[in-house]
Amino acid sequence: MSESNNGAIGMPAKVGAWLFVVWSVLHIWVGAEGARQYLTAGAPGLWNMLIGGSAVPRAAFVHATDPATLFAHSHLILNFCIDVGGYGVLGLFVAWLILKRASWTGYLLGLLVIGIADLTFLFAMVVPGVIELNAGSVGGPVIWFIAVVLTPFGLPALRRV
Repeated sequence: MSESNNGAIGMPAKVGAWLFVVWSVLHIWVGAEGARQYLTAGAPGLWNMLIGGSAVPRAAFVHATDPATLFAHSHLILNFCIDVGGYGVLGLFVAWLILKRASWTGYLLGLLVIGIADLTFLFAMVVPGVIELNAGSVGGPVIWFIAVVLTPFGLPALRRV
């Protein structure tokens, strides 16, 4: 099978692609905010981005005080935040592939790669109550889910070669 090259996509794929753009902006913001927290507040600021849920309330969390642990925490969380931002860049590429190329490959990247990232976040951070439950923490997975459900209905049919 190969992808159709006619470039015509229906409204569901356009909406799905733009949802990937919104998803991407949210995730690029996480990368930028992580870098800002790293530069201005260090490990405590970074941790405050990632806690606050029912199982890890900010008032109960004990921040490290020794330099080695603070150093490791700040770099690990910075890495996580920048990786999240990188997924945001991938999401922009996915949206472009869908909008400009009517690409099933782009859709599958959004479904599988972004899905792995978002579902891991959902089930490792949100559901167990590590991160604060709010529109930002559930918004990404919800936007991703709507995008992956809608998009195939607007992509051209795959054809056999």
